[in-house]
Amino acid sequence: MTETPDRKTGNGKNRPDNLGIRHELARKAIHLSSITIPLIYCHITRDLALMLLVPLFMGFLLVDLLKNVSKPVSTWYRRNFGAMLREHELSEKSLQLNGATCITLSALLLVLLFPKILAITAFSMVAVSDTVAALAGKVFGRHRFGHKSLEGSAAFFISSLLIVSIVPGLNLPVGIVMAITATLTEAFVFRIGEFRIDDNLTIPLISAGTGLLCYTIFLPEQITSLFFCR
Repeated sequence: MTETPDRKTGNGKNRPDNLGIRHELARKAIHLSSITIPLIYCHITRDLALMLLVPLFMGFLLVDLLKNVSKPVSTWYRRNFGAMLREHELSEKSLQLNGATCITLSALLLVLLFPKILAITAFSMVAVSDTVAALAGKVFGRHRFGHKSLEGSAAFFISSLLIVSIVPGLNLPVGIVMAITATLTEAFVFRIGEFRIDDNLTIPLISAGTGLLCYTIFLPEQITSLFFCR
C-alpha cells in the first residue's frame, strides 16, 4: 500500500498511483485505523478473533468482486472511494483486490497460521510502519531506488524497531530480524504474472514467517508455549 508517487517520482501529475497529499492522508488514516485489529486481538482469544475477521473479510471481498461485474456497485465504489485508490485497484482488466480486502485477509491468515505474539507484531508493522513510510516518502523522499525512497524505508525500519521493542513477550533479537525483513519486503513490489501482490499481504506474512523460523531454529524450547499463548 505504500507504492506512492513520492516514492516513485515525487511530483507526477497523473496516475498511475498519483494521489494528492489530502487523499494520501485520508487513505493512510484509514490504513492506520487497522491497528485496532492487533490491539483487540491482544485481549481476545484466537477463536473469537476468527469469528470477527471471517465475516469482515468476506464483506470486503464481496464488494471487491461485485465492483468488477456489477455496474451499480462499480459506480458507487468509484464515486465514493476512487480518489483514494491506486490505479491497479481501479483496473477493470484484471481482478486486483483493494487494500482493505488485503489488510483483512492478512489479519485472518496471521491469526490462522501464526502464534499470537508474531501475528500481533507483524500486523502492527504493516498498520503503523507502512503508513509512516508512505507519508515520510511523500514529504521527505529524495533518494529513490526503484519505486521507493531511502527516506521512506528508513522511516519504516525505525518505526518497526519501536514496535518490536514494546510488544510484550517478544524476543527482541527475533523482533529486530522481523523488522529488517518487513523493511526489505516493503521496498519491493511482488508480482505473479500480471497480478500484483499487495504489500498488505507480503509485509506481515513474510515477516511473521521469518519470526517463526527464527524461533524454530534458535529458540525451539519456546515454540510450544508460543503456539499455546492464545
